[in-house]
Amino acid sequence: MKKWNVTVPDPAAVEDLQKHSELSKLCCTVLASQGYADLNAAAEFMGCQELSSPFEICDMREAADIINAAVDAGKRICIYGDYDCDGVMSTVILYSFLSETGANVTWRIPERSEGYGLNQQAVREMHEDGVELIVTVDNGISAIEEAKLIRELGMELVITDHHQPGEELPEALAVVDAHREDNFSPYRFFCGAGIALLLVAAMNDGDVQMAMEQFGDLAAVATIADVVPLTGENRFLVRRGMEYLENTERPGLRALREVSGLAEKELTSVNIAFTIAPRINAAGRLESPKLAVELMLEENPETALELAQRLNEINTRRKDCEAQILKEAEAQIAEHPEMQYQRVLVFAGEGWHSGVIGIVASRLEEQYGKPCFMISLKDGMAHGSARSFGEFHVFKALTACGELLEKFGGHPAAGGFTLKEENIPAFREKLQAYAAEYHPAMPFMEVNAACILQPEFLTPEAVQSLEALSPFGAENPEPVFLAKDVLIQEIKPTANGTHTRMTVRLCRQNYTAMYFGKTPEQTGISAGEKYHMLVRLNVNTYNGRTSVTLYVQDVRPAGILQAKLLGAVQTYEAYRRGEPLPQTYYKGMLPSREDMAAVYRAVTEIPVTAEMLSAFMMQKNINFCKLLIALDAFTELGLFSRNLQTGEVVRLPAQKKISLEDSEILSELAHLADAD
Repeated sequence: MKKWNVTVPDPAAVEDLQKHSELSKLCCTVLASQGYADLNAAAEFMGCQELSSPFEICDMREAADIINAAVDAGKRICIYGDYDCDGVMSTVILYSFLSETGANVTWRIPERSEGYGLNQQAVREMHEDGVELIVTVDNGISAIEEAKLIRELGMELVITDHHQPGEELPEALAVVDAHREDNFSPYRFFCGAGIALLLVAAMNDGDVQMAMEQFGDLAAVATIADVVPLTGENRFLVRRGMEYLENTERPGLRALREVSGLAEKELTSVNIAFTIAPRINAAGRLESPKLAVELMLEENPETALELAQRLNEINTRRKDCEAQILKEAEAQIAEHPEMQYQRVLVFAGEGWHSGVIGIVASRLEEQYGKPCFMISLKDGMAHGSARSFGEFHVFKALTACGELLEKFGGHPAAGGFTLKEENIPAFREKLQAYAAEYHPAMPFMEVNAACILQPEFLTPEAVQSLEALSPFGAENPEPVFLAKDVLIQEIKPTANGTHTRMTVRLCRQNYTAMYFGKTPEQTGISAGEKYHMLVRLNVNTYNGRTSVTLYVQDVRPAGILQAKLLGAVQTYEAYRRGEPLPQTYYKGMLPSREDMAAVYRAVTEIPVTAEMLSAFMMQKNINFCKLLIALDAFTELGLFSRNLQTGEVVRLPAQKKISLEDSEILSELAHLADAD
């Protein structure tokens, strides 16, 4: 269950933005909802028309001079990248530029098994290969010991990175990182490829236009893939870079677009993020990132297509691998259903591929609405990946468990860690204890709606105007809107039953609404009823007629009081974890026989979620806690079946007469409610 946050933008701010710009009222409303409520803030977001001088980033001039001097002296240079999409593109950008200048240059990207960033074995091998200058891209800011080894071996080091530096900087001839405390450049949020592009410009007397024309396509893909903020200069870089990408002559990108099914489609930040970037990342996850670099460097179209098809096959294997791990994790929660009530989900499996457990953690986090820690076991060691949201801070949680971990790292939303298999039970316990101490009430996943939809926002012209706010991505999400009191007129399956198409009545007009990935039964939506929906807006043209379509993101029955619903979930889960509650809570949670009968009648053979039942139950004065307890009791007695992954419940055929007194959960709750 997600928390809906619906913004109510200041009408005066919207009016002022519209008055002083050529933007539509809908665009101005979205801008105001995102905090760009005055002209200066909106102009800063919308108005960036160029990248600032690369020399404003600290050490950039020094880095450019050192590399140029190394090229002129014929020194052997190695570009050292990273195994993700950003690292691949950063490597290709800098290697390609130096190759074209006639430099004695090579490149190296560590395999995922080597770990992130520079390592001492790699440094020694580069030294044996005759490398005299190492230039890192998308890594290096934390390579303290490796930098010392490079100096001891008589090599030189230039670091270009975009990650947060620690208290100590590595010993290098230049450390280019816009997040340094002594950096005062106007923009700090470039990805590794953005920094590499600016370095190319710096090596060519600061010619940013040249760098963009040559490498803007690669930098745009990397910026989208690395989920850095699409604001300010990044927004310009992606908008301009996507123009170059549409017409790129780079065989690797053209081939990748073809195998991704985008050859005949307009490129957007969204389809780049969900189709092109995963295929590049798949190489480093399951095989070798070198394949992705070779694809981007390939000049023969036929060879490029072969490499792209190979990446496509690896990506398919990656999805199969994810599906298998997901299935095994869900089996664990089915075997131990008490897991679903814990503050933090922790799964462990033998031989799970370390390259994909982070993706599975994200999917489980979304599915269950809880922070998720995935652990892969091999030869007595455990390697983990974590994902979180809201105020639950992964790195702080790992720090609290630090005595049990061999190593760990991360940031608020994600992290990685290693521990001995024997320490997993203690790790689980300590992680839950940390969550209980610092988050008595765990955060809910949140969805932010820009505003409540009004009739004037539901025209094709208004919806098309939102393109002015693109590209969409981190810190500039594609806007979501609240559609209130949507009357369902017709609901039916589409695409062989995998999706749902609805005809709905909103603001006294009929619209088509699409709910992807759910059958009509799975939506829990019924014709003739009213619902609140979170939707994205799209314009479709069919037979020369242009219309607005609603893409449903989440749905609830009209009339639900969100605060009560979320509070009930927290109380219910605390009870199911065995945590003590005030006695009045137990009394308020215990359903009466009449309540049980009402719930039994409401659940049929058609799957429905508790959330969808809640509005109907509230009309009968059955609060959400009582509803959840009733569903648990009927499931315990074998009268209902519940899908833990989807939250759906169905009624089963009655095999014999059942007494409510046989329910352990009802008996326990009644005892607690009657206790003095």
